[in-house]
Amino acid sequence: MLPVRSIWNGAISFGLVSIPIKLVNATESHSISFRQIHTEDGGRVRYRKVCELEDREIAQSEIGKGYEDADGTIIPITDEDLAHLPLPTAKTIEIVAFVPADRIDPLQMDAAYYLQAGGAPAAKPYTLLREALKRSNKVAIAKFALRGRERLGMLRVVEDAIALHGLLWPDEVRAPEGLAPDTKVTVSDKELDLADALMDTLGEIELDELHDEYREALEEVVAAKAAGEAPPEAPEPARSGKVLDLMAALEKSVREAKESRGEEPGEVRQLPQRKSARAAPKQTGGKKSTTKAAPAKKTAAAKESTAKTSAKSTAGSSQGTKKTASTSASAKKATSAKKTAAKKTTARKRSA
Repeated sequence: MLPVRSIWNGAISFGLVSIPIKLVNATESHSISFRQIHTEDGGRVRYRKVCELEDREIAQSEIGKGYEDADGTIIPITDEDLAHLPLPTAKTIEIVAFVPADRIDPLQMDAAYYLQAGGAPAAKPYTLLREALKRSNKVAIAKFALRGRERLGMLRVVEDAIALHGLLWPDEVRAPEGLAPDTKVTVSDKELDLADALMDTLGEIELDELHDEYREALEEVVAAKAAGEAPPEAPEPARSGKVLDLMAALEKSVREAKESRGEEPGEVRQLPQRKSARAAPKQTGGKKSTTKAAPAKKTAAAKESTAKTSAKSTAGSSQGTKKTASTSASAKKATSAKKTAAKKTTARKRSA
């Protein structure tokens, strides 16, 4: 492994303790860069640095810094001028406070660096600061000067090293005003339950497993073009209709997430719906709710039908009773008549 070149040398000021350190880049870019070319013949397009007064190209060694005043006057600023800035942070990372890590807004995070102990004398105070940060579960807030300006920084422990994260000044972070939706939106409990289910299905992932697929695809294209071959074609994205129903979209997302993890999709089980704390709306003005009108009509119709059925049944039973009573009366009259005729016949025989 090639040694990493330091980009800044100085010291950490920790109270009365001074720790010599070297600043090393903690990140590196793997993105593929392109050159500008003339599309007609493939020739390189270059930018040349030309002095406006002499109208000639100049070398990098002839280029310095200058500040343009409001009236257009250029004031030369040399590296020596910058080295003698009246700031204690010109060559020192000055720790000003120790705060919990959650006090730092991730929006303030900028470039990251590693702090390397500057020789054997720095080993003891370097280790002391590192262990103090570990035990306190805090991060150090510091000020330092780099590349012509004073910066804000955060020191934290990464494995056995101390890392420095450049921070934006609070007034450099914009407020998210006017970015939230203007329309009033209500999210139901069922939608939240499905969103929770989707989050649980996706679960966690090891960040080391993630890689830059765009860069890999671009490398394949470059390799194919260099070999005189046709670049690989991109696979057609899966066509899916536009889902307008949020619930359907969530359910489909849960199923696809389970399938991608080799799980049986099955059915998406929704958690029991929570009881709404909102009371039923009161009726005002003596008007009945439209949604209750239909059930009321059905109930009235049902009652009317039941009443008609009961009436018919009652009428039928009363008519049956009347018929039975009439038949009984006729039978009694017939029996009485027969008995009277028999008595008259008997009396006649005796008199004879």
